[in-house]
Amino acid sequence: MGVDERAASVAPDDPVAYFLQDMTFHGRTERTRAAYERVLRDFESFVVDQRGATLETATQRECMAWVHSLRDEHAPSTVASYASYVHRFYAYMTQVGAFDSNPMALVTEEMDESIDTDPARREISAPEMRSFLADLGHPLERALIGTLLKTGMRVGECCNLDLRDVYLEDSEVREAYPVEPRGTLEGRPDSIYVASEPARGAVYNGEERTASNKRKRDTVVPVDSELKRLLKAWLAIRPDTTSQAEPLFCSTSEWGKRATPSMVRSIVADRAAERGWYREGGDAAENVTPHYFRHFFTTHLRDRTGDRGIVKYLRGDVATDIIDTYTHNWGDRVRDIYEANIYSLL
Repeated sequence: MGVDERAASVAPDDPVAYFLQDMTFHGRTERTRAAYERVLRDFESFVVDQRGATLETATQRECMAWVHSLRDEHAPSTVASYASYVHRFYAYMTQVGAFDSNPMALVTEEMDESIDTDPARREISAPEMRSFLADLGHPLERALIGTLLKTGMRVGECCNLDLRDVYLEDSEVREAYPVEPRGTLEGRPDSIYVASEPARGAVYNGEERTASNKRKRDTVVPVDSELKRLLKAWLAIRPDTTSQAEPLFCSTSEWGKRATPSMVRSIVADRAAERGWYREGGDAAENVTPHYFRHFFTTHLRDRTGDRGIVKYLRGDVATDIIDTYTHNWGDRVRDIYEANIYSLL
């Protein structure tokens, strides 16, 4: 039975659960579904408890009242985002025949707030970030956050790193971990290989991955002395893992399990909250998340080098002709410019 047939034949007892299930069928990530569920359940509670209606019988007035209730606690862009979640929920439920109309449609058209697609993020200086890193006590947290800050890679790319993707020129590391680095790293000591290939749900290096890399091309990123120090400290206590892929970062609570984006986001949220850099319900302009570190890397390195091309190369989001130029001159240009300009964090 198709989605439309299922909706038409049975009115769902729990419309939110029904919608979330269909989001799963459509391949939406767990994080996206969790965000929708949080907002939709809040809207449902408001409609039922404060307006005496249900999701199916709610009108434009209920939607307007709920949006108004958000304005005292959330930034305008967050209000707009939450309203869009409810709008999409109703649009889908109407499309599949579960509901008769979308009461949020007109509300979103008339709202003054808009979703900020390029939010002005919190400005954090290098000394402030240095202090933040210094307060981290666990080698895993220091290595994870240090890697994100020093390389600008995405959280999924960081979690997908295997031991073979890291070449540290250090006899103690080589003795403890006699894993041969990739051939691409030959002649490029103290560097990390970030692949474009890993995809969520696909088997890569013998292990099914829970996150996707989003690079246009594979990238080799230098490891400076500070990041090398952080990685070496982590490798000294890294637990054994049953995965033949030998993940670089793995949990010390779920012993040896590969680190996941949700785990890293949780770590960053907890530590950022301790400094007042994260608030539940806050938006991208306020909260420090793993993606903020990519923004920090991009902004600071671009300002220091004045070279947008090399920053794009390191981020892995440049066109083929540009990335080939930097790949060819990796030793002469990328590493020299990187080491001369990367900020100090230790």
